[in-house]
Amino acid sequence: MLATRWDPWTEMNRLSREMDRVFGRRGTGNEMGCPFAAGSYPALNVWEDDDNLYAEAELPGFNMDELEIYVTGNQLTIKGERRPPEHEDGTWHRQERGYGKFSRMIEVPGDVDGDKVSAEFQNGVLHITLPKSEAVKPRRIAIKAN
Repeated sequence: MLATRWDPWTEMNRLSREMDRVFGRRGTGNEMGCPFAAGSYPALNVWEDDDNLYAEAELPGFNMDELEIYVTGNQLTIKGERRPPEHEDGTWHRQERGYGKFSRMIEVPGDVDGDKVSAEFQNGVLHITLPKSEAVKPRRIAIKAN
């Protein structure tokens, strides 16, 4: 009888496959097919220049009327809902696109002037411009000589 050598990587791969099977690809455990419950949807890019903060969110397949944006101080919240597909006939073979409600709140680095925030939705990407509050904008201080 041959002795089998224990391989920890084989065990880790088996455990990973089992966790994926139990909790789904995104780890939400949601039986309804909604990956949004994980709290990191949609994917966001955030950057800034001297006057504004900018955020971009990938939201393919959404309509503008399914999205809401809220700004409070230094918090940006994006909410939305993707409706389940309506297919009356046929049999599903694969359903990987999630549906349901989502809400993503992030803190941005500095307070925002909420009255001047603007957003555009183009080709499935939400572009948000968040003007910085005057209080957090860098100010040049004049130096006086005696």
